[in-house]
Amino acid sequence: MFKKIALLLGLMTSMLFSLTAQATDATDATDATDPYALVDQAAKQTFARLKADQAQVKSNPDHLRVIIREELLPYVDNRFAAYKVLGNQIKQTTPAQRDAFVEVFTEYMVSSYADALAHFDKQTVKVEPGKAAGDSNITAVNVSVKEAGKPDIFLEFKLRKNNKTGEWKAFDMVAEGISLLSAKQNELGGLIRQNGIDAVIAQLRAHNAKPLVLKS
Repeated sequence: MFKKIALLLGLMTSMLFSLTAQATDATDATDATDPYALVDQAAKQTFARLKADQAQVKSNPDHLRVIIREELLPYVDNRFAAYKVLGNQIKQTTPAQRDAFVEVFTEYMVSSYADALAHFDKQTVKVEPGKAAGDSNITAVNVSVKEAGKPDIFLEFKLRKNNKTGEWKAFDMVAEGISLLSAKQNELGGLIRQNGIDAVIAQLRAHNAKPLVLKS
């Protein structure tokens, strides 16, 4: 359960590479200058789409990837998150390598979220009221995930404001003291140090190419 919620709402990482017109329209309808409204809208849209498309998901599990790309990714700063995962190693990369890493890392997260959400249909999300971010370009939004008969799960989303546009996007989530972004940095950072970024890009690309399989 925790894994499902964490990967659904978790944070996530950079400017999107390709958004459908539907995703763009959804983002335009949301006040991206209000981080609380942004998280609330992203959660509601994703949950509603998951429930509505259950029949398609059962017949074609890869449809989960479509849902994540269209409903969740427009609210995530994937490039910023991917660069955070690279950390100091970004200094040893070329612009082409960085772009390639952002692309495969974004799709890697899409696959992770989709795999975790395979059986998601009964949970609801409540965004807790928060304080104004003030002059800071980093803020946190607290969210509770509810399911009948089970204890609530409490999450903290971290968002970053684009100083040029004033719009917020999510880049990380903390659940039970665990940062998803830090976990991915630990997972992939070691591989990059050992094998080099090109090898990790190839590894992630191969992983992303595998079809999703629903787990019982």
